[in-house]
Amino acid sequence: MRKPFSAMILAAGYGKRMLSLTKNIPKPLVKVNNVSLLKNCIDFLFKIGCEKIVINTHYKHILISDFVKEFYSSFDIKISHEENILDTAGGVKNAIKLFDEENVLVTNSDIFWKKENEKDVNNLISNYNSRDECRLLLVEKETAHGMINKAGDFSLDTNEVRRWKTNDKIVYYAGLQMIALDIIKDFNSTKFSFNDVWDIQIKKKKLFGNLMSSNWYHIGNIKGLNNAKNSLT
Repeated sequence: MRKPFSAMILAAGYGKRMLSLTKNIPKPLVKVNNVSLLKNCIDFLFKIGCEKIVINTHYKHILISDFVKEFYSSFDIKISHEENILDTAGGVKNAIKLFDEENVLVTNSDIFWKKENEKDVNNLISNYNSRDECRLLLVEKETAHGMINKAGDFSLDTNEVRRWKTNDKIVYYAGLQMIALDIIKDFNSTKFSFNDVWDIQIKKKKLFGNLMSSNWYHIGNIKGLNNAKNSLT
């Protein structure tokens, strides 16, 4: 039986690529067909067995706190507010004290999860063990909606992840990973990106990945939002 797990939703960003919609609300509260990105993510995580969620906040943080209080007051959700934005990995490091577990699931808030994604995410969690240190969910260009990058993020050699190179098959980071908090604690910086963490893991040959078989929807900009709305109707 799989161990219970906790998760962190990264929700502190400014959402500048969606500025017409994020002038008055934070990006996680932008809606896709009447469901906010944050609600979609929270509901998805609890449905697959998550026991506790931590959400980091910065931009328009009161609106996110109010949303959680209004709709999830009986759930175990903690807010990790950042007075100064700490980037992706820095945000997780700042929230470490809120976790009891040594390994947590971390996801971006700009992914719109669907039921068909449950198997892929559950497989990643089940495949992960503490020796992995970090395991990424990856998606091929053909099933990635809302991404137009001509270059990939990573390449997957059997189970091991390396940086994408020209002529490699285009594979993107799917915005979700299982990670050992100890490898984040080792950084002296308070503000740093997961790219810094991943580059070290690649050098150590300790960055692993699972490739999705389901469709994936990234809401990174207005075009991605409209793409998702049209595809999910």
